[in-house]
Amino acid sequence: MSQRTLPLLIINLGGEMIYILDQRLRAQDEHDDKTQRGRWTDDDRKRVMNDIVATMFNKAFLEELLRPQDLYSHRALRTVLTRLAHASIMRLNPASMDKLYDLMTMAFKYQIVLCPRPQDLLVITFNHTDTIKELVKDNPSLVNQINEAQRQLIEVYTPLSDGEFQLIRHTLLVLFQDMQIRVSIFLKENIQNPNGHFVLQTSGPVPYGFEVPGLIRCFNAKGRDVRKTRFPSGGSYTRAVRQGSFDLSGDRVTFLGTNMYGTPSSEEKDPSTTSNSKRKPKQADTTPNPLATEELNLLAKLMGGMEVQKLSNVDAGFKVNLLALDLEEEGIGISEGTVHQSSRVINIQATQDQLASTELARIAGEFDEGGSPTEGSRNKGDDLLAMMDEL
Repeated sequence: MSQRTLPLLIINLGGEMIYILDQRLRAQDEHDDKTQRGRWTDDDRKRVMNDIVATMFNKAFLEELLRPQDLYSHRALRTVLTRLAHASIMRLNPASMDKLYDLMTMAFKYQIVLCPRPQDLLVITFNHTDTIKELVKDNPSLVNQINEAQRQLIEVYTPLSDGEFQLIRHTLLVLFQDMQIRVSIFLKENIQNPNGHFVLQTSGPVPYGFEVPGLIRCFNAKGRDVRKTRFPSGGSYTRAVRQGSFDLSGDRVTFLGTNMYGTPSSEEKDPSTTSNSKRKPKQADTTPNPLATEELNLLAKLMGGMEVQKLSNVDAGFKVNLLALDLEEEGIGISEGTVHQSSRVINIQATQDQLASTELARIAGEFDEGGSPTEGSRNKGDDLLAMMDEL
């Protein structure tokens, strides 16, 4: 297991979470009744994005994250990412956080599986940071924070050997090997089978520095090429003309790690393809992708009427209930210590199917009764969580 895996894991999962939350908040703003008091605004969305990004790329947090350490369990990872999502005025209930975690982990697993070379994990990470910079480009201080984080990643990861990058990739694949959650985006694009396994294409560009398959060379005792034999490779492969940039900015070549919740252009239909032009790919498109929003709208389908309730006293805080399962999350349902009593609450409840919600709560309770984590797993990541509490 590599002790350099955690920073790439947190930044890439955090990037996917930011993509999803940004798309959901934009969609909610578009569908809100513009005449309704207390409606969701674009300024609220920007505030949430800025707060999450500021916490994610905080200097002290990154220093703790970049310290060589073992990889966290899924339970510890989910706790860290939940704290990250709640770094702003927004609150997600456990069911919504579960769905969010499934979406971002499967998206990152897909990127790892299709990663052309182990070294390109760093390129995928830079695709996430580049796109996040585009989302918060109106805040120069946040852009500088992300640039500084990229410089630290370059300093730590570019000296690593091919074998060390392969160990990082292997560590990530072991972490995600049992996660085979079906995602409607991938199913509709025919890049995931109904059993949750990803479909690997037998065509496209080969990794940079590798030759197109289909040729066998025979050498004599002196090392001279004496005979060549061609064979059908079973796919249509092309040679990669250049590798993705590992610098602070530049052409990353691959679209893996970019925001798939925007409308793709004709050359971006397959996120595993690479760009053969010198034009830098568009990093962020705010127009929703109908296929991508299908999976995100699974949350909205559970919401019911999407009614927004306003309290009499309003301040900057609010809570988003994407799927109300617990009694304390119905009505105003704000847990003590999270936001003030005068905070604004946006309740989006599944009022049309209360029986299903009760059944889901019962099933979730049965899983929780399966046993408590060991002391070691409970303490893993405590330093990182304590660091986040202080931010």
